Amino acid sequence: MNAIITASELTAAVAGPRPPVLLDVRWQLSLAKASGDAPFDGRAEYAAGHLPGAVFVDLDTELAGPPGAGGRHPLPDVAEFGRVMRGAGVSARTPVVVYDGGQGWAAARAWWLLRWTGHGDVRVLDGGLAAWTGPLSTEIPAPAEGDFRPEPGAVALLDADGAAALARSGVLLDARAGERYRGDVEPIDRVGGHIPGALSAPTTENVGPDGRFLPAAELAARFKALGAADTEVGVYCGSGVSGAHEVLALAVAGIPAALYAGSWSQWSSDESRPVATGPDPR
Repeated sequence: MNAIITASELTAAVAGPRPPVLLDVRWQLSLAKASGDAPFDGRAEYAAGHLPGAVFVDLDTELAGPPGAGGRHPLPDVAEFGRVMRGAGVSARTPVVVYDGGQGWAAARAWWLLRWTGHGDVRVLDGGLAAWTGPLSTEIPAPAEGDFRPEPGAVALLDADGAAALARSGVLLDARAGERYRGDVEPIDRVGGHIPGALSAPTTENVGPDGRFLPAAELAARFKALGAADTEVGVYCGSGVSGAHEVLALAVAGIPAALYAGSWSQWSSDESRPVATGPDPR
C-alpha cells in the first residue's frame, strides 16, 4: 500500500464504502521564545476550518511524551496513545489518513506512530491541507469510539546505541538542515553537529516547492546516491518529527528504514556521547 494519498484520491475515498478516519495534526516547530512571536496554535487553525469529519490531534501532548531524557519529543505512553486514537475513532480495520498544514512533518509523525504500533492502513495526505480543494468545516465531530489497541514493534525503532552502531554498519541519515548537521548553528539543542558517521540528508530535499513528495523514482535515486540501498537504513533529526517524514519518503521510494525517535535532542543532551562537526564525510 502506498504511504501517501493525493487529494483527489482522498476525495474518492471519503465518498467510498470504507471512508477513512481523518486526523488533523497541524503543528509547527516553535522558536517563539527566541523570536518573541506568539507560538503556532494548531488547535485554533483546526477550529477555523478543517477537512469535514477530521479530528484534531496535538503533536506536543498526544503524539509525544513530556520533554526530558528521551528528547524534546519522546515517544508517547503507548496506552495513552491508544486511548487518544480510539477517541479519534481509529479502529484496527479502518483506514486512516493524516494531514497537517502542508509541511508534512507532523502528519508523518502520526503516520509513523500508527505504523509502529501496528496499524496496517494509514496514509499521509500529500501536500497537506494546502493540496485539498474540497470544502472545509468548522464543525467539531464526535466520532464513535474506535477499537485500535497499539502493539509496538511493527516497524523498526532505534535507540541511541543502535543509531551509533548503524552509522558504522549501514547508513544513518540526518534529516536536519545542513547547517545544523555541520554544527554551524544550533538554535534549539545543547550543541550543534551530528552523530559520527551519519550522512546529511535534509528532509526538505524530499519534496517540491508545493510541499508534495518528489516522484518515487526520484526519491529512490536520491537515497541510492546516499548509499541507502541493499543495506540497513536509519534516520534521525532534531526530535523525531522531521525524521519521521524522511522515513515516509524512504517508504515512498520502497526503502524500509528505522527511526531514532530520541534523535539529536536526546543524543546531544548526554555529554558522554561523541559529537562530529563539519561537512558530510562524502
